[in-house]
Amino acid sequence: MSHHKSEPLWTLLGILFKSHPWHGVAIGPDSPEVVTTYIEIVPSDTIKYELDKNTGHLKVDRPQRYSNICPALYGLIPQTYCADLIGEFCAKKTGRKNIRGDGDPLDICVLTEKQITHGDILLKARPIGGFRLLDGDEADDKIIAVLEGDAAFGMYRNLAECPRAVIDRLRHYFLTYKDVPGIEAPKVEITHVYEVAEAHEVIACAQADYRKHFGDIESMLTTALRG
Repeated sequence: MSHHKSEPLWTLLGILFKSHPWHGVAIGPDSPEVVTTYIEIVPSDTIKYELDKNTGHLKVDRPQRYSNICPALYGLIPQTYCADLIGEFCAKKTGRKNIRGDGDPLDICVLTEKQITHGDILLKARPIGGFRLLDGDEADDKIIAVLEGDAAFGMYRNLAECPRAVIDRLRHYFLTYKDVPGIEAPKVEITHVYEVAEAHEVIACAQADYRKHFGDIESMLTTALRG
């Protein structure tokens, strides 16, 4: 899929319309080393926001009723999808059967020293590792990245370089974010914490799943508009 929309058609569309954050934004020419990221949630949010996949608008998913707040910028990698290949990759790594992708774009957490006060923004992030998270029999990987150029975190190139306390906070969040007092929590587990090379493999699987399920969006739209 092209990363450069140089044709006059795409230039005109870019001027007239806001791109859909999932389908209309390119992952970037330097993927998987550096990826465009759409941020939905920031650490100060007491509301869980998420992308409405039909409209491309950021919507309220639910109020955060308890104290478990995401400790990093959180969002998705455009033009990725967690389906067959993500499920197969997870099954291979865990030795389990009947694992499938969760049917969403690939999630990403971005570490930065800067206080970014709201979501619905795009930024450049450098993946350094990830969590292999299983929600029941669904693979729900969380890529961990650093904000490109960040003074405190930007020099990290592998998860092992990152302070252990930062990773532990992220682990705790994802293992408990669905907990509700008095109600049995869904079975969420982190089977592996992996480094940058495997994060790149997961991103590649999610890109391939996207192309398999949605095709080349830019080429299809160009063909349709040209009649």
